[in-house]
Amino acid sequence: MRPEILFPLFAELPSIKGVGPRNAALIARVAGGNRVKDLLFLKPGGLIDRSRVTSIAAAPEGLIATITAEVEQHLPPPKGKFTPYKVRMRDDSGFLHLVFFHARPDYLTRQLPPGETRVVSGRVERFGSEIQIVHPDLVLTPKQAETAPKIEAVYPLTAGLSPKVVRKAAAAALATAPELPEWLPESVTGGRGWPRWLAAVKALHAPQAEADLDPLSVARERLAFDELFARQLALQLIRARRRGRPGRALAGDGARVGAVLDAAPFAPTGAQRRSFMEIEADMAAPARMTRLLQGDVGAGKTFVAALAAARAAEAGTQTAVMAPTEILARQHARTLAPLLAPAGMTVAALTGRDKGKTRAAILGDLAAGKIDVICGTHALFQEGVEFRDLGLIVIDEQHRFGVSDRMKLSAKGARPDTLVMTATPIPRTLALAVYGDLDISRLDEKPPGRTPPDTRLISMERLEEVVDGVRRAIGKGERVYWVCPLVEESERSELSAAEARLAHLKTVFGDRVGLVHGRMKAQDKEAAAEAFREGRYDILVATTVIEVGVDAPDATVMIVEHAERFGLAQLHQLRGRVGRSDKPSSCLLLYQPPLGETAKARLAILRETDDGFRIAEEDWRLRGAGDPLGLRQSGLPDFRLAEPEAHGDLIVMANDAAKIIAAADPELKAENAAALRVLLYLFEHDQGVRLMRTG
Repeated sequence: MRPEILFPLFAELPSIKGVGPRNAALIARVAGGNRVKDLLFLKPGGLIDRSRVTSIAAAPEGLIATITAEVEQHLPPPKGKFTPYKVRMRDDSGFLHLVFFHARPDYLTRQLPPGETRVVSGRVERFGSEIQIVHPDLVLTPKQAETAPKIEAVYPLTAGLSPKVVRKAAAAALATAPELPEWLPESVTGGRGWPRWLAAVKALHAPQAEADLDPLSVARERLAFDELFARQLALQLIRARRRGRPGRALAGDGARVGAVLDAAPFAPTGAQRRSFMEIEADMAAPARMTRLLQGDVGAGKTFVAALAAARAAEAGTQTAVMAPTEILARQHARTLAPLLAPAGMTVAALTGRDKGKTRAAILGDLAAGKIDVICGTHALFQEGVEFRDLGLIVIDEQHRFGVSDRMKLSAKGARPDTLVMTATPIPRTLALAVYGDLDISRLDEKPPGRTPPDTRLISMERLEEVVDGVRRAIGKGERVYWVCPLVEESERSELSAAEARLAHLKTVFGDRVGLVHGRMKAQDKEAAAEAFREGRYDILVATTVIEVGVDAPDATVMIVEHAERFGLAQLHQLRGRVGRSDKPSSCLLLYQPPLGETAKARLAILRETDDGFRIAEEDWRLRGAGDPLGLRQSGLPDFRLAEPEAHGDLIVMANDAAKIIAAADPELKAENAAALRVLLYLFEHDQGVRLMRTG
């Protein structure tokens, strides 16, 4: 149950005094939720400083100024003219025009009655010889101005929502916020000067200077740490709980693993051997394994998974490999079958498109134990799918599956071990935030014999030259990926669409051009990918669906249109579709000029290195706030108060503090446990609490 002290924070916005349903809906849009705590976690993005009091003549252009003057005259626009409504004011130094578009004259007359003195505040502009303020953000009588705040926070807005409404709502929300118990140990807060939680929230909404908006200000640091700490604590409690539960020791005589290694078409890299030794040790231990295999594009994650499956088979158990798409599931089956055949192991695929007798035969063999490794999509954890003995689960691109998906698949076996894999390179610090509950193995070497693609930046204005280059490549028997950001032309976007590019290339190359995109039916995608793999298509036009999925080792050219619109992680993974053999390959990044300096620097990183982890670190450093690496789709937590690029050291601190607590008090029963539970519920990581209770 949520602690009672948090009830005011989880109340809906209309419960706040002065916030009706309409404004609540608008605030919820910018705050990311309809509860009081969502508004309290809405960070101001700036501030208005009205402390600059000046005469009209001395008002600084481009800055916000507060001016006291007499209203002299209203100047409504002539009938039929679409010009603004003006109000002229004066003081001893000169004249000021207030400018209003779409004005309501009756309202302005009440606000600014001629002959009376008013205090106005806003950004000063010069229009010809006129000094003016367009839509002043404050119009007060001198008496009202005496008590008006000199500095006010600026919040994100949406259509129909005024700054005044958000400020009033935030003030009302703060008035309902309770003082919460201190959950941070002295070992964390000591020496940092952090305020308590409520004081930090109040400071967040009352910045007094630009420095208060800095992510490293004491109030913002405190709140960022709370958010990071809540997540890390939940992850570490789940991890401690999982480690405390009995698993199965999956050990073997090494015969099948040896057979796979002896027959492998290449010598495993040091990183592959090291990662398998870590996995092997986890599988042999009595506790359940939950390990992440984080490998760069082309680093050989599938081979390590094959060795793990061979070890599971030695222990007499089966392996399930779950992939996010049918194309990828079937590709895994195709790749694993020849790797595992020397060990006498059978591999099959099961996806949603398997029906009738085919499906019944696969399910029968799986239940009888005749299939050692089954590769599939969500179809694997559906009703009716039974294993003889599921010992190992391998989840590829695990960020595309929810925790419930993993739990459903785990329920198909008796405490199976889990290996999750990702090809998304993530900076080391950020990996803690994303995968804090997992043991991590990294494949940071590429198999020998692979030539990195030659990467070039080319302007879209040279498109015809690129097409000529494709013609020459095809003439030499090469195959080409051509990636576009959209499926079809959009009136709101100038980006080339896959379907439009397909039509264009067909006029040049005829029917040797295929198309794959996310809206196609699974069997149509598979058919197009197969035709490209087998060489019936020379060019495959695609959206980023091929980022994880379409594998044609003979393809040597990757072309990405509007590369400046993609995250570097995506571009790096797309480039990884070529350069998978000893043939020279190339990656052409087409961009729409002019490129900004940051975009140039980001794309230049791809030319300098093929190391996905270095690319991730550099891109994170360059892009700063926002969506580092295009990772939103890659499982990055959606932080409200923390900014991972600014608070990297806090992620490490939070992880360390959470580990200490989870190790010392995994059931949260110690003296400070009640406060820690409040923290977990506040940031909605109560799953950690529930798992402790339910096991």
